[in-house]
Amino acid sequence: MVKSTRHAKYELYYHIVFVPKSGGTEGPADLAEQGSAQYRRSHLTGKTKERLETIFAEICRDKDLELAECEIMPDHVRLFIGSPPRNAPSLIVNWVKGISARKYNQRYDDRVKWTRSYYVGTAGSASKGAVEQYIAEQEGDDE
Repeated sequence: MVKSTRHAKYELYYHIVFVPKSGGTEGPADLAEQGSAQYRRSHLTGKTKERLETIFAEICRDKDLELAECEIMPDHVRLFIGSPPRNAPSLIVNWVKGISARKYNQRYDDRVKWTRSYYVGTAGSASKGAVEQYIAEQEGDDE
């Protein structure tokens, strides 16, 4: 759905994926930092999963973001977040990861830590091909 600010109309959605840090081991933990599935901790289940879902929803509400989808798997998190154009994708990821870890660790005895790595992709109403076609069609209109 197209949204608007005072000066812009937009439809920006970001697909964000990140993983928890592995336990405090040396050596293999370096590979976990890169997201290697072999070393991911599989602990985002049960109450941890429910708590994180609530925290992600709180963050999005507080930061004026739309949490369109939230999927928490045992070893990774997938979020689909809508945002106004004023927020850079890296800022959204920093908010979601930083605030969620801080809130979770303050509220509960068990700990959540995220790797520094993440994936972010854009999504909207128009595909890359449709935009390219539109731009190509506009080139002839300027003459």
